[in-house]
Amino acid sequence: MSGSRPDDEHQNHDHEGHEHQNHDRPGEDHPALSGLLGHWQGTTRLAAGPWGPERTVHAEVTYRAVAGGFAVVQTYRHSEADGTHFEGHGVFTVDPDHQDIFWYYVDSKGPAAEGPSRCTWHDGVLRVERRGSGGWTRHALYVRGDVLTHVTELRVLTHATERRPDSNPRVHLGGADSVPGVESDGTSGEYRPFMESRYRRTSAP
Repeated sequence: MSGSRPDDEHQNHDHEGHEHQNHDRPGEDHPALSGLLGHWQGTTRLAAGPWGPERTVHAEVTYRAVAGGFAVVQTYRHSEADGTHFEGHGVFTVDPDHQDIFWYYVDSKGPAAEGPSRCTWHDGVLRVERRGSGGWTRHALYVRGDVLTHVTELRVLTHATERRPDSNPRVHLGGADSVPGVESDGTSGEYRPFMESRYRRTSAP
């Protein structure tokens, strides 16, 4: 528009028409996300399971602010000894009403989740449980000193079917005999270790 200033898009008005500056960046400024920003390198230890033997692989992850600071994008990658790789991508945003964190994530090994998951932030640890096609994953992310740790645990579903908390249909997800950690009576097993990544930051945001 003619006569507009470059910073007009960052200004808004109160109910009395007074102009004021808006510096809020709810994604990158949230304490659960601000400490993650940057590029990190380290290792991921994978527990033994249907995906292969226990092993430790080189891994890297980047967290960067996007959309004017309203979201943080996560990019993860690790390389296997045979030259193959695994990658995952996530988007973190902040619930403006409750200041909770939402996380939407997809990786190269499975279908995308139906929707974002709500995280909790307590004592410096970002936690979330996610429902997938084969069970639940539980994540914990935290920074201690100059080390970022991301712990992932699995709890698989069973042949006895498990009801989704938000719907009535029951879902059949395969036999328990073929899945480690599932009890013979058809109930879900406890959470078990899957991946534990530890990184050091190699570049600032």
